[in-house]
Amino acid sequence: MTKNTPFISTPMRVEPDWIDYNGHLNLAFYHVLFDRGVDQIWEELGFGPEYREQRGFTTYAAESHVRYLREIHEGDMVRASFQLLDHDEKRFHFYQELIHSDGWVSASAEGLTLHIDMSGPRVAPMPPDILANIEALMTRHRDLPRPALIGRPIGIRRK
Repeated sequence: MTKNTPFISTPMRVEPDWIDYNGHLNLAFYHVLFDRGVDQIWEELGFGPEYREQRGFTTYAAESHVRYLREIHEGDMVRASFQLLDHDEKRFHFYQELIHSDGWVSASAEGLTLHIDMSGPRVAPMPPDILANIEALMTRHRDLPRPALIGRPIGIRRK
């Protein structure tokens, strides 16, 4: 990963079974694409499958807010970005975008993830080595511009 740039996943193809009756990507599969992108950076941070199996810890999504900005269709190629916004010893707040191969953003997601001790399961502090990985990522992302789409409420705008 490079300083001052979000993490960008490898390209992912929109699969035929993910298309809804309107002819575009079903909303559930936006989450799948975001999650597959996260899986790639999770490996770098130490949260891969071995982390759960060998150390008894994992992560759980606590909250997610997705904005659907532009339709994507069967066969389209996208990448998922990941920008760490904040963290403490038990949680981290992040922002993602699904970026079409033509360069435009199809969707954005803001999320809060919890670090989990599977013996409970319960929210628990990250081990020092994993927390150090998160802090190193925060150092790389600290000076990135704050995304305009985070923290926005859901509601109907009235005139």
